[in-house]
Amino acid sequence: MTAKKRRRKRRSRAKRNNDRRQLVPVLAAVLLIVIILIVMLINYLVKKYSPSDERMDLYTYFNLEQGDQAAIILEDELTELRARIIDGEAYVTTDLLYEYLNSRFYWDAKENLLLYTTPTEIITAEVGSNEYSVAKTKYTEDYVPVKVDGDTAYVALKYIQKYTAMEFEVMTEEVNRVHILRNFGTVDTISVKKDARVRFEPNIKSPILTDVVKGDILYVLSSDEETEEWTRVRTGNGFIGYIRNKYLGETGQETKEPNYEDPEYASIKKDYIINMAWHQVTNADANNTVLEAIAKTKGLTTISPTWFFLSDNDGNIESLASQTYVNYCHQNGIEVWALVEDIAHKDTIVDYEILSRTSSRQRLVNNLIAKAIEFDLDGLNIDLEFISAESAKAYVQFIRELSIMCRLNGIVLSVDNYVPADHNLFYDRKEQGIVADYVVIMGYDEHYATSPEAGSVASIDWVRKGIENTLEEVPAEKVINAVPFYTRLWEERPKTEEELAEESESEEFVPYVVTSRAYGMDTIEQIVAEHGAEKTWNDECGQYYAEYEADGNTYKVWLEDEESIEQKAALIREYNLAGISAWKLGFERQDIWDIILRYVN
Repeated sequence: MTAKKRRRKRRSRAKRNNDRRQLVPVLAAVLLIVIILIVMLINYLVKKYSPSDERMDLYTYFNLEQGDQAAIILEDELTELRARIIDGEAYVTTDLLYEYLNSRFYWDAKENLLLYTTPTEIITAEVGSNEYSVAKTKYTEDYVPVKVDGDTAYVALKYIQKYTAMEFEVMTEEVNRVHILRNFGTVDTISVKKDARVRFEPNIKSPILTDVVKGDILYVLSSDEETEEWTRVRTGNGFIGYIRNKYLGETGQETKEPNYEDPEYASIKKDYIINMAWHQVTNADANNTVLEAIAKTKGLTTISPTWFFLSDNDGNIESLASQTYVNYCHQNGIEVWALVEDIAHKDTIVDYEILSRTSSRQRLVNNLIAKAIEFDLDGLNIDLEFISAESAKAYVQFIRELSIMCRLNGIVLSVDNYVPADHNLFYDRKEQGIVADYVVIMGYDEHYATSPEAGSVASIDWVRKGIENTLEEVPAEKVINAVPFYTRLWEERPKTEEELAEESESEEFVPYVVTSRAYGMDTIEQIVAEHGAEKTWNDECGQYYAEYEADGNTYKVWLEDEESIEQKAALIREYNLAGISAWKLGFERQDIWDIILRYVN
């Protein structure tokens, strides 16, 4: 090989070596990039598919601030309701007590008393005392049943539990919370087969609520989110969340029996269909009319004279009761259920003032029972028509307390009610149907004395609807439907120019003034006949309708007579009701009693 060729070969080798040296950094860089990409991919996959270790802030989860507040888990729902932990005991407000736990408690804010009423006793706890009384016997607890903070009363869950079917558990580790159980029976459970975590949502990235360990029992809940990998559960320590199915073991069931059963309220039940009528007595001399009133009836089983009037705001009453009246009725086989009303002194008395204070409410109960015993009454008929939403709880408590004394003395307790409507639902017919013997529907005043328009006092469909709505809350064997023996004559007088000028443009235009007056059956028939008005049967109302003009005014009337009363009386049999009542004696024609007898025998 020549020198020239050797030099060329050396230069070529050197060049190749140099190229290799230059390629090394490039390859290293490429390799580094590949390694970085692999690491990034691994981190991404780990981050995407590995469970999160993030834990939910429990104050956020329970929506709590630090302090003595405690979250409430009611059944299987985390609620916005709050308890308070005071001296190691859990307390709830009386409003929460009424709405969610037991509406049969009654809080007297004026006299600082908490009452619970059974069929035979009143249990009373005073604010700040660890004593409570059942009738006249005192008992002591190691906690205070009732505390007050400003205008708010708090009741210990331990005390509530004594008279309520409920379980509760107080948990104060990490954050204050209380689990309350009111629904008893069998629930689905599932065991934990391997230590795991319960998460806020069905996602491994969702925050951890709590840890569970092998052997723990969880309560299976329904879920709106369908998933095959997760189950919605409630843990024993009050967390509601999701756990992966791969950590779950055997399914099972757990049955819980209530710790307390509501007592049975014994009722007086007549073994006949009640045929009752109210007898309006406005003064002592009016008692003498009972002889004539009863003589015109047939098959009357019960009479209710308007004898007792709430007379002041301290629970006192005025009485027109007559022993001679009672004796005469008893001699004729007729029971006397004296009526109690709040109308006579409506300008001076306030039902809320009487009923909301335990002292005046119980004075009223005692006064009524004393009169019932004194005059050998068979029953009391409660007709308080000025109850407001504010006084509703106190009114129902009055009925409960009165029912105790009536029950102990064998006195029938009946309660009058308007036809059910949105504006009077607070009369709580359901509770009346439990504690009272009879619930009376005042099946009239569809159009009342001051109605802005003329109309029937008791059209048949309206009466039927009132019965059906009442039967949704009260057993038929306790329901008495009342019918009107009266008819309203409506006068429509054209408005004067002065009256029209005073009207606001925003008011619905009505060109006449409506007034009415109530008449008995014979009298209204005579008025219609005197004016030559033609009676026309109205199938929709189940009544005859008549109309006439006089003195420039229009007169309208929907008549109550034998045919209209028969349609209403037939509902007693149709719905298997306890009976019928009528307002009022003296307004009926004698033939009406033959009609009623067809449906009460």
